[in-house]
Amino acid sequence: MEVQLPYYTDKGYNMSMIPRDAAKEILQISKDYPVVTVLGPRQSGKSTLVLDSFPNKKYINLELPDVQQAISNDPRSFLDSISSEGVIIDEVQRMPELLSYIQAFVDSHKINGQFILTGSHQLELHQAIVQSLAGRVGIVKLLPLSIKELKQSGRLKKESADNLMLKGFFPKLADNNIKASTYYQNYLATYVERDVRKMLNIKDLGLFQDFLRLLAGRTGQILNAASLGNDLGLSGHTINSWLSILEASYIIIRLRPYYENFGKRMIKQPKVYFTDTGLLCHLLGIEFDSQLQRDPLRGQIFENLVIMELFKYRYNVGKEANFYFLRDSHGNEIDVIYKHANNLVPIEIKSSKTFNKSFLKGINFLRKLQPDRVPCGFLIYGGLSMHKIEMIDIINFIESEKVFSA
Repeated sequence: MEVQLPYYTDKGYNMSMIPRDAAKEILQISKDYPVVTVLGPRQSGKSTLVLDSFPNKKYINLELPDVQQAISNDPRSFLDSISSEGVIIDEVQRMPELLSYIQAFVDSHKINGQFILTGSHQLELHQAIVQSLAGRVGIVKLLPLSIKELKQSGRLKKESADNLMLKGFFPKLADNNIKASTYYQNYLATYVERDVRKMLNIKDLGLFQDFLRLLAGRTGQILNAASLGNDLGLSGHTINSWLSILEASYIIIRLRPYYENFGKRMIKQPKVYFTDTGLLCHLLGIEFDSQLQRDPLRGQIFENLVIMELFKYRYNVGKEANFYFLRDSHGNEIDVIYKHANNLVPIEIKSSKTFNKSFLKGINFLRKLQPDRVPCGFLIYGGLSMHKIEMIDIINFIESEKVFSA
């Protein structure tokens, strides 16, 4: 008698999910490629999104040891059990070797949208995808909820910038009355205890947690691995290795400098930002709005908020971010440069609620530096008044996506 292997698991997700802007892109990619892979941080909503987008597909969760073991014992039988409707495989980075079998399967069946994969660690998956699924897979990156998504769902009321920064954007916090500090404490413990132990041979987890907190204090600043290592008593090599793991796990994003044809005066080290400001505030020990309002890093946290909104917009439509920053040795700086074709769109970010013409200094600097490549510019700030000065749009941070409609 044939034994039913424990491949497929209960979906167990909430159908009242907040609609995600990436859904349209995922469905389109599934029509063009046999494999769709959704990458992003833990608990950003990847599983819920793909389950909602593909309700007819069976579901496999590779976090479950018995499911992982059954597939590992006989991957060919597992693939033979897949119907023409296809399958969702959650947390596929747990079995990167499975991708080689998937490659052979899709090459022989030639059915688009048959495999929907999710993963939380792009470092492991990227190498496996390049080796096994090149040309057969479309990739979407999913970060936590955007302000636009909260607004469209009716969950964005009259929340202040401070409240949004403090609470963060993970879907569980939007739908439940979970205390943010409790959520992030558990999130951090789960990430450090489960994921970091598997990716790095770290004997002292407390030292890694100290590293996270020191890194949080440097958000929005030029990243100097040697300086950070000195503060912790670690080598620059170790710091760079840990940074790569954080970036691969979508805990941080490194914003690269833009220095094309601008000469040797340009700073060529990256800046670091956290993919969620709620986690950032937790690492900084900020628990209440009143603390955040007085914190000397509030401006950088606000900048982090806006920059992540820009990244989310681009990722949700399946595009590379194409964001950079610019700073030279004379103090000229632009928070973000959006490279759009051959054009450079400068974006300044200020937490102030009151407009000041000095906020436009960086934008005007780039206009003089590259007059033929700067068709417009944006100031995104905390104020409510939205207007235009020459070619520069001044907009409220809630409307950050307007950058892409210019």
